[in-house]
Amino acid sequence: MRKIILLCFIIPSMAGAQKLHLDLFGGFSNYQGDLQAKQFTTEQAKAAIGVGLRYDLSNHFAVRTNFTYASVAANDKYNRQADLQQRNLSFRSVVTEANLLLDYNILNLNYHKLTPYVFGGIAAFHFNPYAFDSSGNKIYLKPLSTEGEGLAAYPDRKEYHLTQMAIPFGAGIRWRFTDNVTLSYEIGLRKTFTDYLDDVSTNYVDQATLGAAKGPKAVEMAYRGDELKTGLAYPADGTVRGGPKFKDWYYFSGITISIGIGKRTGFHGSDNGRTDCPKPVQ
Repeated sequence: MRKIILLCFIIPSMAGAQKLHLDLFGGFSNYQGDLQAKQFTTEQAKAAIGVGLRYDLSNHFAVRTNFTYASVAANDKYNRQADLQQRNLSFRSVVTEANLLLDYNILNLNYHKLTPYVFGGIAAFHFNPYAFDSSGNKIYLKPLSTEGEGLAAYPDRKEYHLTQMAIPFGAGIRWRFTDNVTLSYEIGLRKTFTDYLDDVSTNYVDQATLGAAKGPKAVEMAYRGDELKTGLAYPADGTVRGGPKFKDWYYFSGITISIGIGKRTGFHGSDNGRTDCPKPVQ
């Protein structure tokens, strides 16, 4: 009888858990780094879209995987610090991410319409920073080694990889719109292990050395203060260009529509696949 009573709790929980969902995401993306110091802001934000699958493990836990296509960008002309405005750097990048997350509903959506939730996991992402030169041409920045990455004269400056790992985590609110559809709003942060999401990290390198190794375009894109009316000269070798102490972050925020796929295995309602306990024999 004890085993039967135990199954009365386990079977309904499993029945309500085994469900696959299609997730459709839309919102905005942004980043924090050397060209955007604010931890979370919609300033200079760009669009983000995504698609994924979520599988319920229980009434509270789910595993989900998503593919997200987004853009991040920043420009020194929007910076509030005068010296950074004079630096006059900018960048843009498409960010594509694939992740695997564990999702936890704080409340049971079988009995509540609304629940907070949290999530975390692992992600792989690809980026490729670029900027537009003074003539409006799109220039990818990594091949230019703007801070001497990969140059023999700067052996401590290693080239950065365009595909890297990140740790995604965040929180949101999920609303059960119908038995088969939920709506969620979430904020998801991504801790990266690179400081070159924006192609800015450490110090300026020698102008002549950079020009000899990578050409005049590298010098032009490494420092753009001379494009302003102030007409400042290229900084001396070793002058601070960025801050390597903190790695770059990026983040997404937006709405997800989650649609159940296939036959329901049920909430714990009388018409939703509930498995009742057998009555004890008198």
